Amino acid sequence: MYVEGKGPSMNLRGCIALLLTTAFLLCACSTKSPGTLVREKDLPPALIELVTRAEEGDPDAQVQLGTIYYKGNGVTQSFREAAYWYLKAADQGSADAQSSLGDMYSLGLGIKKDHVQAVRWYKSAAMQGNIHAQGSLGNIYLNGEGVPQDYREAAYWYRMAAEQGEKRAQGLVGFLSDQGMGTPQDHAEASRWYRMAADKDDAVIQFTLGRMYAKGQGVPQDYEEAAKWYTKAARQGHELALYNLGILYSKGLGVPQDLKQAYLCLQLAADLGVQDAAEYLDDMARKMTPDQIAEAKVLVEEWKVSAGMND
Repeated sequence: MYVEGKGPSMNLRGCIALLLTTAFLLCACSTKSPGTLVREKDLPPALIELVTRAEEGDPDAQVQLGTIYYKGNGVTQSFREAAYWYLKAADQGSADAQSSLGDMYSLGLGIKKDHVQAVRWYKSAAMQGNIHAQGSLGNIYLNGEGVPQDYREAAYWYRMAAEQGEKRAQGLVGFLSDQGMGTPQDHAEASRWYRMAADKDDAVIQFTLGRMYAKGQGVPQDYEEAAKWYTKAARQGHELALYNLGILYSKGLGVPQDLKQAYLCLQLAADLGVQDAAEYLDDMARKMTPDQIAEAKVLVEEWKVSAGMND
């Protein structure tokens, strides 16, 4: 995500693409009454009481009913019905409903796509502390979706979500700090946010943190810490973490020198498309005995079986 090649630099496009494809769970809504709301006689008995509360103006019931129609739980799925109830709740100040309206406008589900309206509703929710809305605003300003691209504004909203523990937002705050985008460049601050995100099993962030320890960027150079974070990412199949970890094992940096483990990591990285890993592996194999290579190949096959890579 952040890095191409061996990992000396970070790639914004990759960062955005992966983080945003896995970002914040979306729900959807509309802002117009469909005019064909299902009456109580058409609803399952369990929903009749909820409908009554919603029609009496209970915002929590309105949000619940909107979500039921959005997901089609026990009723025919209807984004328009969901929108009707979300709007009623949003007008009463429900942050969850406001965030859902932002999603609908942003995605154009059940209503014409309108980034201005999306920002309006996201901001209403975000100011109440809604994490999803805060992260979504960060995405919009980072990408310039219907608004002028503004890294400072993106950093502000990502930080709001990050301070509430949202790991993708923490990773993006780290990235923006690392690159000096919308905030002063500060590698130490970046490493702090990366560590928060890395502790929550984000492989790309773990790799990035390992690279920072290996280079001494924003943190004291520490190959043992680098190996620790590379290992965490490698166990999740991160190809550059496998490559860098293989180099550490080959040289005994931060870990005991172990050519078989190095071979394992480098072969897996090569199989995942890291060209430098294949070249390094050829050079290293010349220093190994036939028995060591045979044993290393067994480790590779065992790893592939356990990871389901032999399909």
